[in-house]
Amino acid sequence: MAKSKHIEPVFAPPSPSRQIAFHQLLVAARKTWLVDALTDALGTIDPTLLKDQIVQYVPANALKLLASAGVRDEQVFPVPIVIEAKPTLVGYYRLLLGASQKVFYSAGTGMTPLKGMEMRGTMGDRQKVLLPPFCTAMCRVLSDLVVQLSPSVTPRDVAELRLLTLGSQFQGRNNNTIGQQATANVFLVIAEIVKSHVTDRTDRQLTLKNASGRKVIVSLATDPDVRIQEEFGKSLRNKIAIEIKGGTDRSNAHNRAGEAEKSHQKARKQDFRDCWTLIALKGLDVQKLRHESPTTNSWFDVAQVLARKGADFEEFQSRLADVVGIPLNRRSAT
Repeated sequence: MAKSKHIEPVFAPPSPSRQIAFHQLLVAARKTWLVDALTDALGTIDPTLLKDQIVQYVPANALKLLASAGVRDEQVFPVPIVIEAKPTLVGYYRLLLGASQKVFYSAGTGMTPLKGMEMRGTMGDRQKVLLPPFCTAMCRVLSDLVVQLSPSVTPRDVAELRLLTLGSQFQGRNNNTIGQQATANVFLVIAEIVKSHVTDRTDRQLTLKNASGRKVIVSLATDPDVRIQEEFGKSLRNKIAIEIKGGTDRSNAHNRAGEAEKSHQKARKQDFRDCWTLIALKGLDVQKLRHESPTTNSWFDVAQVLARKGADFEEFQSRLADVVGIPLNRRSAT
């Protein structure tokens, strides 16, 4: 009897491109919604005032549980002084609560006016007035969370519960929204780099005064994604057009570069002096990308810019400061 022929199994795992995109979002989230962002904020505020507000807003039984677990109070409970220091931290406490953006900012929660704080880092007088009642309400429900956890809360719980919510949030996004989030996050990076010179800020525009006393406007737009203009006399001069491509699929990178080229060609017709493209560069041949977008003057790895570290980020913030005409404070975007 003939022996049956052994058939080797064929495995075809899915592409890692979506997880790479999630990592890109994750490194950005560390500076907006996760512990790095909280650490940045805590480094700028008076610890005595922080402690006073913790005692004012947080139920005593929850404070005792955190103390016994070795968890810092502000890692669980929001207070106005922390949110004022970094408005995107509204998202930090939302994630810990386990609420999606859709649920958290629905009409029934009253949270809608605070969404811009989480997404764009902006806070006006209206939002500032809402901080005390917001923190009171959030401390109450987060106290319930701490008290009801079993086994008792640990530092690991505080870290991982946020990531569970964040992972679900990322999973619900398609390629278009991933790209939109990358653009919004780059705008936040730019805002951090120039923050000491900003005279006015909205959700989509930064106005600053440079070292020459001239007004510079940085705007979120379309074609290009970000435009930088400087006032000369009574007119605005177009300086830099920035295209941001948040996708990470290497097989589609040249298409993304081609899309950037179309936008930059339009920018050239509007007399923009330079065109920059931020795109995932790791593992790619930049010379081939240059063939797809010859109008791009400068290429930057978008992942490094979002992470606020790496040679491309250092170059990006140095070039940006030079373009807008301000001295570079290398601690400004950390």
